[in-house]
Amino acid sequence: QVQLVESGGGLVQAGGSLRLTCAASGRTFRNYAMGWFRQAQGKEREFVAAISWNGGRSYYADSVKGRFTISRDNAKNTVYLQMNSLRPEDTAVYYCAVNHDLLGGTRSAEYDYWGQGTQVTVSS
Repeated sequence: QVQLVESGGGLVQAGGSLRLTCAASGRTFRNYAMGWFRQAQGKEREFVAAISWNGGRSYYADSVKGRFTISRDNAKNTVYLQMNSLRPEDTAVYYCAVNHDLLGGTRSAEYDYWGQGTQVTVSS
């Protein structure tokens, strides 16, 4: 069984920054890619960012490229999402997830375990 706990969400003004944290337990964390997804109210869940098992490869949605940075610390079983220059359209519940292989990808079907999510609200 894998447990993922997200934290770091909150309310921020447009142009501000937040750092999300996802703490993992129950699986050999370093053997799997990790990802962040988000779901805005009334919309489908969408890919945000992913990182390979050793941090050597990362992927971003076009909408966040250049503003968000995903990173991981395998010693702490933790993955991060640094979000800068936030916009009102970034408002959503953000979820971290464990991929079923090393390299990661953009499709939610590739991810086996999901956290409960953390709310990010960006005011204009």
